[in-house]
Amino acid sequence: MGELASLDIAVIIAFFLVICGIAAYYSKQAGKDTGEFFLSGRNMPWYIAGTAMVATTFAADTPLAVTELVAKNGIAGNWLWWNLAIGGMLTVFFFAKLWRRANILTDVEFVELRYSGKSAAILRGFRAIYLGLFMNAIVMGWVNKAMEKIFSVVIPTYDPFTLVVITALIIAVYSSASGLLGTARTDSFQFVFAMIGCIVLAVIIVQQPEVGSLTALREKLPESTLEFFPTIGNFSAGSALNGVFALSVGAFIAHVGLQWWSSWYPGADPGGGGYVAQRMMSAKDEKNSVFATLWFTIAHYAVRPWPWIIVALAALVILPRSTDEELKFENHQYYEISQQVFNKGTLSSSDSEIAQTSEFKEYYNKYENTVDPGLMYPKLMLMYLPAGLLGMLIAVFLAAYMSTIASQLNWGTSYLINDFYRRFIKREADEKHYVIMSRVGI
Repeated sequence: MGELASLDIAVIIAFFLVICGIAAYYSKQAGKDTGEFFLSGRNMPWYIAGTAMVATTFAADTPLAVTELVAKNGIAGNWLWWNLAIGGMLTVFFFAKLWRRANILTDVEFVELRYSGKSAAILRGFRAIYLGLFMNAIVMGWVNKAMEKIFSVVIPTYDPFTLVVITALIIAVYSSASGLLGTARTDSFQFVFAMIGCIVLAVIIVQQPEVGSLTALREKLPESTLEFFPTIGNFSAGSALNGVFALSVGAFIAHVGLQWWSSWYPGADPGGGGYVAQRMMSAKDEKNSVFATLWFTIAHYAVRPWPWIIVALAALVILPRSTDEELKFENHQYYEISQQVFNKGTLSSSDSEIAQTSEFKEYYNKYENTVDPGLMYPKLMLMYLPAGLLGMLIAVFLAAYMSTIASQLNWGTSYLINDFYRRFIKREADEKHYVIMSRVGI
């Protein structure tokens, strides 16, 4: 467990070579001006722009997050983010063509197009720093943490933090070289590659004797886990009742009538924004902008999650889980040691000896599945994938991670350069200077 075969390593290396090859191919064209670097020359076809949107929102943490939602609240738990589809459809039919028509470089620039005066300039500069630097760092931070957790499960023989740093440096190099022109193309390849890998994993897991088939899987799970819609009634908002995602009437109204338009998140902004707006503005024309956003919304909410949901449901059948109270009651000493191991605390010599026993490892596996059920996804990869396919699924997570980080870097840098540096610090430089500063910023 955790040892990669030569075939796995070859698959991962081949994946990196393809990504670097695509980036190198587009690097020269991306250096012409900031329009090429940040908006791909405003000439992107809808299927590339839309697929790049989906790829960016498919991060390393996304399958783990969906697995955790299903483990805790059943399929209906995904309505915590599915409700944002309402804003997505409004973006498709009302705002996509307007973003393309605005003819701006970033959505932050729209502030001074819509408003005027010193207050508009201050707001533009503030949003550029707040979103491009601080919020961007937070988003990349949790994606990096998810990738570190995945590395710790699938390649435990190497330091996961070091592996994340190496991968991030590779991303910084190719995204700074190729800009959005290359990033969107690598994103599209990474998304197709990642979805094929996730579907392959779902098929293999469902065929295991412990599961049998999709029909057998349904029979082995409680009906509440398979419910598509949340239970609505008179109980505390957003609670989980025996694995059922339960909403009070007030919480349901808040989700359907309030949350989707009042919350901000890159990729799910009501009306567009962030890197979704960036892709809309990079489309060939208004028609391509609309089709790109329509494809993104369908793929993001209706197509992409289902292979992950199937694997998550299978994990509930295959892997042991419990409750926090039951784990304490089963073995309180093991429970306390498990907390230390999970939080990477320092163990005493006697606890270290206990942690090496097979009984404790079996207990800790159940503890880990309970407190962090998202880890069940990579655990199933290790349990059932043969050499070559394991390397492919590791490359899938790398693809998800790389597409998100590359897009975040390009998007955040577009704010810092176009809406802060170019607007307030150096206003009259040539395009070559801004491209160089953009590459340095990434």
